[in-house]
Amino acid sequence: RARGMYSAELDQIAFRAVKKQVPKPLKGAFDRLHRQWNALNKDQEAAQPDQDYRVHDDPPQAFLLALQQLLAAVNDHMAEHPEPLDGDLTRFYFDALHFYRIAELFDDDAFLFDSEQRTPARGRPGSRLCLRNVVPAALLAPRFESAAAAVLFSATLSPARYYADLLGLPESTAWVDVPSPFRAEQLQVRIARRISTRYRDRQASLAPIATLIGEQYRQRPGNYLAFFSSYDYLDRALEAFRRQWPDIPVWAQERRMDETARQAFLDRFRDGGEGVGFAVLGGAFSEGIDLPGRRLIGAFVATLGLPQVNPVNEQFKERLAALFGDGYDYTYLYPGLRKVVQAAGRVIRTGDDQGVVHLIDDRFGRRQVRALLPAWWRVD
Repeated sequence: RARGMYSAELDQIAFRAVKKQVPKPLKGAFDRLHRQWNALNKDQEAAQPDQDYRVHDDPPQAFLLALQQLLAAVNDHMAEHPEPLDGDLTRFYFDALHFYRIAELFDDDAFLFDSEQRTPARGRPGSRLCLRNVVPAALLAPRFESAAAAVLFSATLSPARYYADLLGLPESTAWVDVPSPFRAEQLQVRIARRISTRYRDRQASLAPIATLIGEQYRQRPGNYLAFFSSYDYLDRALEAFRRQWPDIPVWAQERRMDETARQAFLDRFRDGGEGVGFAVLGGAFSEGIDLPGRRLIGAFVATLGLPQVNPVNEQFKERLAALFGDGYDYTYLYPGLRKVVQAAGRVIRTGDDQGVVHLIDDRFGRRQVRALLPAWWRVD
C-alpha cells in the first residue's frame, strides 16, 4: 500500500484521446507535453533499440516542465470557467498532478522510473511512463517520528527485518509475537514434496495435483479451496481434475468477477456442503473472507506464490539487493509466502475448527521456507 501511494503512471495513448477533446485554450499546453513525450520516446528508442520496456535514469526535466505548464494551464482554465471539466480530462488532470508530485520526491534509491511501449489494436503506439516506489522507508520514517506512538499489526509481519527495512521503522521498534489462539492439533499441514509447481513443471504437475485433491476429498468429504498462481494454471488444473474426478462438485474463480459473482462463489461454501472451489492465490478469495466451521475444512496451495519474473520485478530485485543484500528474498520469497500463509489462514477461523492444508511444492520442505511459516503450524 505504501508503494502504491508513492507511485504514479501516465499513459500516452489515453493522453492522446484526451488531447483531441480539450478546450481550445488548453491545446498549446497539451501540444507541448505531447512533443516532449515523443522526444522522450525517441531518445530512449535510440539508446535501447528493439526493447519495449526501458529503464530511465530519472524523469527528464523538459518533460516535467511541460507537465507543470499543462497543470498550470488547466488550473487557470478552471478558475475562469467554473463549470465541470470533461470526465476524461478530469481523470488525466489528477493523474498528471499525482505524477508531478511523485516526480518531486524521486531519488535513485527509493524509486524506479521506467516506460513500456504499447501498441493498441488501432492507432499509433505510445508509451506508459511509471514512477514506481521501491522502498517507501524514507517517506514513511518521518511520519513515524512525528507520532507519539504507532502500532503495526498483522498475522504476516515476518520476517521482522524485511518489514523494518521497507517501512522505515526506527531501531527502537519493539516486536511482540502474540501466541496464536489456535492449537497445532486443529490443523494438519502437509507438504507435497514430490510435486514441483515451477513454471517448467506445470504441465507435469496437473495429474499429481488432481490425484492429491481427489484423494483428500474422498478421505474426508466437505468444502475445500484450491489455490493456483495464475488463471492459466487454474484452468488447466481444473480441466485435469474434472477428467480424473468427474463426480466431485467443483466451481472456479473467473476473471473480472463482479460483486454478485463473487458472492455466488462464496455461497457455495455452505455448512455441510461438499465440493472444491478453485481460486487464484492473492485474489479475492485468498484473504479477507471468513468461512468458519464446516463451511471450509481444507485448502490446497499449489505454488509458493512467487511474483512473476518480469523486467519490473528484476529491477526491484537489483535495487533491493544493492540496498539490503537480499534482492531475491525481498522481491520474490517473502511476498510470495505471505500470500501462501494468508490463503491457508482461511481454514481455521475459530477455536473449534478442524482442517487440513496441503502445501504443494517440494520447496516447502526447505528449512529456509519452513522457517517463514507460522510457528503454531505442525508441518508433516
